[in-house]
Amino acid sequence: MATTLVVVSLLTLIILGARLIKYFGLAAQGNLDVSILFSIIGFRLPEFLILILPLGFFIALMLVFGRLYVDHEMAVLNGSGVSKHGLARLLIPTSIAFLIAHMLLLTWISPWGLRQFYQLYSTQSVRAGFDLVRPQEFIQAGSYTIYAGSLSQDRKNLKDIFIYQRADRDSRPDTMILAKEATRIETSDSGASVVDLIQGRRYEIYPTTAKYTKTEFQSYRIRIQSDKEARYSSNEVEGLTMSTLWAGRENPVVLSELGWRIFMPFSMFVALILAVGLSEVTPRQGRYIRLFPAILIFASMVVCLIAIKTRMSKGEVGVWAYPAVLLFYAIFGAIFSRKQKFAPKIKKRIQRARS
Repeated sequence: MATTLVVVSLLTLIILGARLIKYFGLAAQGNLDVSILFSIIGFRLPEFLILILPLGFFIALMLVFGRLYVDHEMAVLNGSGVSKHGLARLLIPTSIAFLIAHMLLLTWISPWGLRQFYQLYSTQSVRAGFDLVRPQEFIQAGSYTIYAGSLSQDRKNLKDIFIYQRADRDSRPDTMILAKEATRIETSDSGASVVDLIQGRRYEIYPTTAKYTKTEFQSYRIRIQSDKEARYSSNEVEGLTMSTLWAGRENPVVLSELGWRIFMPFSMFVALILAVGLSEVTPRQGRYIRLFPAILIFASMVVCLIAIKTRMSKGEVGVWAYPAVLLFYAIFGAIFSRKQKFAPKIKKRIQRARS
């Protein structure tokens, strides 16, 4: 368990580092508020652990079993009547503990974190238009492009404003607004920003034609609504609760997510079976010689499960494909772990057939 925690922590740091670089890039472009970076990482951490935890457990098993072989401890145990399969049986309670933890991540913690992430991101996408405005830089927030010549310290008063809004349909015109000053209005609605524009002009532009309309105003109030709120609603199946998924299991997309959450935790048992067979080495070989090929085999199983999830969402395969893949790799691991018994028998049969 200690080795698993170390491996999982290391892999998590690597993944988080890559994600942080991505989010810092968005923040540098003005598309993300720096103050919510670590909140986003915290909400998405359970999602990362869904794939990291089984891989970390498998790598830890490979390292521990490999060390038993290299340090001759496995030979002593075998001579004392304890086989590698006996050691594997002793690890079943540990595997069950990791299976329960993984199941909690899949069914409750990760969906909750994703819902919080979507809510935070959709709310921030509205505020970003004005909270992240920097003098003399263009900032994009959804369908809006915003520019300010200068702004006050509290970011409520802006000078020399330019706002361009793309139309949501081809038949509707784009909107361009030029104003000398803008003042933000505090509202209880967290899904929109309300701004009063002073002394400006409003243009309605049809990009494919020379047609446009112009309106001058002394005061004009604009309400910028988030266009991401609808995207991150109940359609995001990865953030839905188990009860919601079960109620909509007739939908192939929902059924693929439901099957993923039910069968993915059993990869812990498959990891134990594979590690028993793939970790066997001689002391001269070292315990790392089979680590990389074993990781590729286990990773191929995870990739197959992810591919099944994608194919199921398109209605190409049924939910039976999840247990089929797990069973295939479990049988492969069981056969490989018995090679010492099977190899001599197969060799004798080949010799008899030749004679």
